[in-house]
Amino acid sequence: MPYLRLLEKLIASVPGAHGAMLLDQEGERVVEAGASDYRHRLIGAYQGIALQTARASADRHRAGEVRRVVCRYEHGQLILLPLKDGYYMLLSVSEHTPLALALERASAVRDALDEHM
Repeated sequence: MPYLRLLEKLIASVPGAHGAMLLDQEGERVVEAGASDYRHRLIGAYQGIALQTARASADRHRAGEVRRVVCRYEHGQLILLPLKDGYYMLLSVSEHTPLALALERASAVRDALDEHM
């Protein structure tokens, strides 16, 4: 399965990356790389709710497709990227990680994941 390999390469290519996950429509982990603990999985599931809310709002207001959601916190940043069929990817990085770099690399992995799904 190329999913794990893609997530591992993403973490290795982004300075300050903590972990990356591929989650299904229900927020259940399909595969993860890097940080692997209950807290990380719980964050991924809750962020999926935020992504669904953003997508519903964009649909309601005809704002176009949601391509990414970025959440910035005092001690880190989360990047959510929707995939095909309701799946999504989460990348957790430090507060010092260059966001533009993380977004660029995560977007490339999103495209690769979509190709393999």
